[in-house]
Amino acid sequence: MGCLALLTTAALSMTACGFGGSDSDSGGDDSGKTTVSFLAPTYRDGADGTKALWDSIIADFEAKNPNVDVVLEMQSWDNINDVLRTKLQSESTTPDVLNIDAYADFAKDGQLYEAKDVVSQSVLDDFQPGFAKNASLDGTQYGLPIAASTRTLFYNKDLFEQAGVTAPPKTWDELLAAAQKISALGNGIAGYGLPLGNEEAQAETSIWTFGAGGSWGDETELTIDTPENLAGVEQIETMIDANVTQPNPGSTDRKDVINNFIQGKIGMIEAHPPTVGLIAAGNPGLNYGTAPTPTKSGEPVTLGVADHLMAFEKDGSKADAIKAFLDYFYATDVYANFVKTENFIPCTVSAGAVLADEPVIKPFLETLPAAKFYPSNNPNWAAAQGALKQNMGTLGQGESPAGVLGTVEDAANAGN
Repeated sequence: MGCLALLTTAALSMTACGFGGSDSDSGGDDSGKTTVSFLAPTYRDGADGTKALWDSIIADFEAKNPNVDVVLEMQSWDNINDVLRTKLQSESTTPDVLNIDAYADFAKDGQLYEAKDVVSQSVLDDFQPGFAKNASLDGTQYGLPIAASTRTLFYNKDLFEQAGVTAPPKTWDELLAAAQKISALGNGIAGYGLPLGNEEAQAETSIWTFGAGGSWGDETELTIDTPENLAGVEQIETMIDANVTQPNPGSTDRKDVINNFIQGKIGMIEAHPPTVGLIAAGNPGLNYGTAPTPTKSGEPVTLGVADHLMAFEKDGSKADAIKAFLDYFYATDVYANFVKTENFIPCTVSAGAVLADEPVIKPFLETLPAAKFYPSNNPNWAAAQGALKQNMGTLGQGESPAGVLGTVEDAANAGN
């Protein structure tokens, strides 16, 4: 998700690009077709990964809409922010449609279509209310929720048995004790996988801050440097100092932690729904289980993540073509197949009904009531998220938890 990333999530802090009309972006070509450029992240690698799924969706759409060409560009979550930042420097290279997590900064700067202008009312009405609210700024919806995920604890049952851990931990104290026992097995086994690298450090950090009763704030105010958030970051440092994580957590990305878990080298990780499919493909014999995320008190809470589609307005000439494409994508059968294939939680009521009993998705759907989400509808969240990605890896390398949170808060406030 993501993160979905998933359940990405990538972050940007950008200023307005001064969009205006331009003959160079009239939306047509010599054949009379309208070209819609689409920048999207890779959720799954490989020949049958996310790109292949989008290629199939686009091919079917174009067959039914011969006057529209959708030009797809895929980027990894590691690269998409930098690529987008470069593209936004010129109207001619700004994507018409973007799939990413943060949208509010673009909406605040007047760069996006309102959602009602690029999807039909029936699509808007189909979004689950919580996701629609998180996709809105000042009461106006700009983002189109595309993929959601929550996190849960994945644990290796064989390593638990070898280490004498009889049950998945519910509290941080139990988590640390279990991780110590598993790490003591040696042979390069780590008790807990802690990804604080640039890929998605904000997600791992949120699992701990939310687990301490913290929050990053809401649409109107970010809350970064708080006692609860500090307690969460201090517990991350405790895990590092206890030597119960993989080596160099500050430079380890989520995908590497997941791969090591699949290979049986890590006892516990926090992961999202697509991890189930990755295990089935990479090591179907892995003896693992899932359990609620351990928290400071033992009360259940988890990280919820939602990525969004959004459309850049530019000169307005492509609105009809964009609407045709997005309406097609959010048709129940097309959208349900997308989230099922990517192993995400659906963001629409109709797809949720279709997929309610899917064995991979169902356990994560059940965690939604305990989920806390990023304040994606706060324009300064993108800057805060970027600072988390850049600075969390300094824990265990000399920077203090309070220093990290102070740096993140300064970055968030710089946009005010």
